[in-house]
Amino acid sequence: MITHEAVPGVVTTSLRRLLNWSRKSSLWYMLFGIACCAIEMMATGASRYDFDRFGMIFRASPRQSDLMIVPGTVNEKMADRVKVLYDQMAEPRWVLAMGGCAINGGPYHGEYNIVDGVDKVIPVDVYVPGCPPRPEALMHGVLLLQDKIMREGIEIPAPARR
Repeated sequence: MITHEAVPGVVTTSLRRLLNWSRKSSLWYMLFGIACCAIEMMATGASRYDFDRFGMIFRASPRQSDLMIVPGTVNEKMADRVKVLYDQMAEPRWVLAMGGCAINGGPYHGEYNIVDGVDKVIPVDVYVPGCPPRPEALMHGVLLLQDKIMREGIEIPAPARR
């Protein structure tokens, strides 16, 4: 029988839980603005709301990012670029759709040049509704994503037996 005794200053956990915690606590997200939701996203990164306290940092390169926030309307021409940026991100990667336009086309739903939801182009992990969503709603969406990362996280393969 294995017993776990509490030792001051020592934390015991599994490797999977440790890796998931480090991933959720250091989300680097790609900064690109498509529509008015981008203003709210930038406000969330400012000092009043302070995304940095969640370990989130703006990155300009998709190769340095593990979270794509899609803030606004995606048209047919932009959809190809969004897919290319998503493909350039390293695994594991997550996507957050921000605003009614990114979720279902918003007020432009059904128009000839508008993609009715970014999930038709790339897989979406969290949806943040609103037009535009307040910074608090975006922060709530990020917290939901962090919970999802801790629940699902990454799988560590079992060591091979000889």
